[in-house]
Amino acid sequence: MRLFILDTSVLVDEFRTDRHRERISTLSGAVRNSAVVLAELWRGARSKSDRSLLKAMENRAAVLAPTANNWLDSGQILLSIGGDHGIQLQKLRDLHFDVLIALTARSHGATLITSNRSDFEMIHRYRPFSFEVW
Repeated sequence: MRLFILDTSVLVDEFRTDRHRERISTLSGAVRNSAVVLAELWRGARSKSDRSLLKAMENRAAVLAPTANNWLDSGQILLSIGGDHGIQLQKLRDLHFDVLIALTARSHGATLITSNRSDFEMIHRYRPFSFEVW
């Protein structure tokens, strides 16, 4: 069975505009949650309805978390990206969660669905993983 992880960018779009509902419902496989994506969403959950939605998401599908090796590998990837592209420390901090999401998908053989093409294409050059851009 194919596994999918929806990136924060896709979920925020979906919550705000319902733009991806049909595509999500027609995925041929199982959607799993990323612990990193959920953490990003919790950080911005201001309303009671936002928090209820996140609790429902956590209960609806398995939550996949980065392994210790994913964390260690993420630091090495960010070191390489920073050196190769001259990216400043703040941007590397911003990329860290994206690297962890990508590595989690890779570890579970899941396809990551994102609308953040540029960051995930860059990460893919350092550690290939399956992803689609919506």
